Amino acid sequence: MKKPTVKIIAQLYARLRNSFETAVRLGIPPSKAKTEGERMVSTPGVQKSLKNIENNLSCSFSEVRAGLVRLAFGSVNDPVALVFSDQPTPYAIAHSDLFNVSEIKRVKGGGVEVKFFDRQKALEKLLELDDKLYGDSKGDDFLSAVCRTSDEDISYMLKDGDDDDPEEMSE
Repeated sequence: MKKPTVKIIAQLYARLRNSFETAVRLGIPPSKAKTEGERMVSTPGVQKSLKNIENNLSCSFSEVRAGLVRLAFGSVNDPVALVFSDQPTPYAIAHSDLFNVSEIKRVKGGGVEVKFFDRQKALEKLLELDDKLYGDSKGDDFLSAVCRTSDEDISYMLKDGDDDDPEEMSE
């Protein structure tokens, strides 16, 4: 296994905000990922790189939208499979897509309760973002129309007079 660079560790941790998941994604076995992840993330080089990333990090519109789409339409197969398995292995847990899960807890009697993020809220936020994007594009369309019109002859818009003037209608 090739040793990951400080920059790679910092970039991955900046996205995931979870040292265990960062370590697993870097190829460290789940049995060692908790301690190795903490060790890697806490090194001075990674901390320095992480601060640089955080200072320059801005979440783009497309990343936010992709996350909302994943919440609204993502699969819940992995969490359900984990709940119904007798003894999930650390490997199975580490490689499961739990993005849609907001909470997991054991309940009295030995059961497991899994709460998912609200798909309806995610859809509403997607609609808000798309409306904002659509609204922005309408403004852009207006500005481009104004700019195009400024290059054209707009004298017909400046005439004062009756709209029923036959001379104007023939132009």
